[in-house]
Amino acid sequence: MASSAAEGKTEATAPAPTPAAPVEGSVIAIHSLEEWSIQIEEANSAKKLVVIDFTASWCPPCRMMAPIFADMAKKNPNVVFLKVDVDELKQTIAEQFSVEAMPTFLFMKEGDVKDRVVGALKDELNLKLEHHK
Repeated sequence: MASSAAEGKTEATAPAPTPAAPVEGSVIAIHSLEEWSIQIEEANSAKKLVVIDFTASWCPPCRMMAPIFADMAKKNPNVVFLKVDVDELKQTIAEQFSVEAMPTFLFMKEGDVKDRVVGALKDELNLKLEHHK
């Protein structure tokens, strides 16, 4: 007895994913201006250092720095690590901070840019993190 391919399949659609609360010690990917505002406001009110990785999926140095940035987040749970894809949010966040090369890392505290690292410079990134945290 042959059965059709459609049997056994349900038409139910999965519910829209709800944003998970960020876990300390992880990199938080920002996909909207609203997410950006929430994360920055929370970090500012807690007086936490924020390190932002402006990245792009097509950028080899960015891909090389991604696991290093994630490791830094694990080792520094009191710092907020954000990742912004410049192609996704170029007209808003990337332009606001004059990001012209990837990767660019910004260090912010209480709404002010304290420092910047342009390029896949792991040692410089670590030095500036230690200096500002």
